[in-house]
Amino acid sequence: MLCLACTASFAQTSKTTTAKKSAKTTKPKPKTPAAVDTTKKVVVDNNKTAGRTVQRPVVNNTPPAKPGKPFERPLDGYFKKSNIMNGKVTPLPVLREADVVYQRRIWREIDLRDRDNQYMASPKGRLIDIIMDAVAKGELTAYDPLPNKDDPDGDAFSTPLTPEKAKLAMADSSAVTTFDKNGDKTGSHMVAGEFNPDSVVKFRLKEDVIFDKQRSVEEIRIIGIAPLTKKKADAAGLSLDYQPAFWIYFPAARQILVTKEIVNSHNDATGLSFDDAFTKRLFASYIVKQSNDKDESIKNYANGIDKLYESEKIKKDLMDWELNLWQY
Repeated sequence: MLCLACTASFAQTSKTTTAKKSAKTTKPKPKTPAAVDTTKKVVVDNNKTAGRTVQRPVVNNTPPAKPGKPFERPLDGYFKKSNIMNGKVTPLPVLREADVVYQRRIWREIDLRDRDNQYMASPKGRLIDIIMDAVAKGELTAYDPLPNKDDPDGDAFSTPLTPEKAKLAMADSSAVTTFDKNGDKTGSHMVAGEFNPDSVVKFRLKEDVIFDKQRSVEEIRIIGIAPLTKKKADAAGLSLDYQPAFWIYFPAARQILVTKEIVNSHNDATGLSFDDAFTKRLFASYIVKQSNDKDESIKNYANGIDKLYESEKIKKDLMDWELNLWQY
């Protein structure tokens, strides 16, 4: 009886334990499918294999743009032009007063409408834009061209101008009529308008022709450059002759011009800067004044075509002076 009781108790305990283990066992969770790439595209292959259409997924391998990454501009070409940007001014030989045996001061004008000077008015790189940008940034100083007691000709760089006044001097002026409280006309005054860079068609150069006996060389050195503008005299719209808007000291301007490339209509790889164009005399011009005892310009004693003849005569006299030094 004792053995039967123990056997029955052991069997009941085994069933309870098995039932508890079975109750604790849970079914396995189904695997979560991977995230579907919405950038994938399906390309249908029209070639049927074994009577069915094969579809092949095409994955877009273009990496997404990183947020906050700065824009990198691609190179415009296959090489970067850095020679002009890193250009340095070639210093001129030092002149001693004792070595200068001949000197004449010359004023000449450059007409941008001339075929040889059209590169200075190219929309890709205007000379006047280069000068105005440098003046606005304070890299160049503009000087007042109006005569005064210390500067009778107005081109001795005696009175500096602010960038605002220099810009105002380049703007064209128009007449504005003024009225009183009753609506009656009281007069008119000139108001400066917007500056148009295409309106600048002439530049004036102030330069010295020097013969250095130490080096036995006659050379021309530019002292100043001035853009010329044509102003209106009064409300009637009468136009004056071309006059300098301001003067720029050329030795200081060379630091700016040496880093600005000129636009050549025949070759984009010339590597010439505006400084090269002036120092190598790559422009056409005509003389408007030569230093004289009466301080007269050519237009004061010549008219019409005679002004051009007089300009060519002065050029020839300057060349003949050097040629006459040679004896055979």
